[in-house]
Amino acid sequence: MSDTGQVHLRIEAGVASVVFDRPQARNAMTWAMYEQLMAICEQLRTDAAVRVATFRGAGGEAFVAGTDIAQFQAFGEGPQGGADGVAYEQRIDACMEMLGTLPMPTVAVVEGWCVGGGLAIATGCDFRLAVPGARFGVPIARTLGNCLSVANLARLSAAWGMQRVRRMLLLAEMIHADEALACGYLHAIAGVSDMDAALRTLCTQLSALAPVTQRVSKEGLRRLATHSLPHDHDLISAAYGSTDFREGVQAFVDKRAPVWKGQ
Repeated sequence: MSDTGQVHLRIEAGVASVVFDRPQARNAMTWAMYEQLMAICEQLRTDAAVRVATFRGAGGEAFVAGTDIAQFQAFGEGPQGGADGVAYEQRIDACMEMLGTLPMPTVAVVEGWCVGGGLAIATGCDFRLAVPGARFGVPIARTLGNCLSVANLARLSAAWGMQRVRRMLLLAEMIHADEALACGYLHAIAGVSDMDAALRTLCTQLSALAPVTQRVSKEGLRRLATHSLPHDHDLISAAYGSTDFREGVQAFVDKRAPVWKGQ
């Protein structure tokens, strides 16, 4: 397997199964994997035979543990780093937009860690199933010192509620599956041995219903969540152009705790 990872697509009996396959890195997304995900979404959006699409991480340890942090070493310093950050967040937003505008219902299956970019992908789906040990969060205040786009914040807040998103971002909290179920983020929790059956049941239920109703309802809800978003390039530039962001990336690569300076 290439270290850049793969995103696989299998279509069977009207169900598209998408797998993030880089288990040696907890399925952390490389640039190539994001490109593959976008290509798969482009294929699925025109396939009327697909009634449900599912998304799952390989290996059972993680759904997706964010974006591969080592890739951020290529970002520039100061203003160039800020510009690189804006371009990156726009790239992620474009990917999430393609996922969110898929016409069929989508289901994320979360086994283990669902972090950063992985949380964005799971949140972009319509339904989420998780095992009891699943963990959700965006601990960038502890790890990287970067930020999320306003569009990403809007999607997370619509799904989780703003105060939980504050806990994820400002306190770097990881939220457990039972709380995610209680607040409505999860459709259901299933044991590891029961997950495949739970997924089949949900896919069967979704496949039996009116696809036009599902499609237009999905789009209406998406528009509500992301309507009239404010400008955010100044915020993104400030985070990605900071000395702290470069320190966070280097500390992660060096496998040490970052030393924040607020600069």
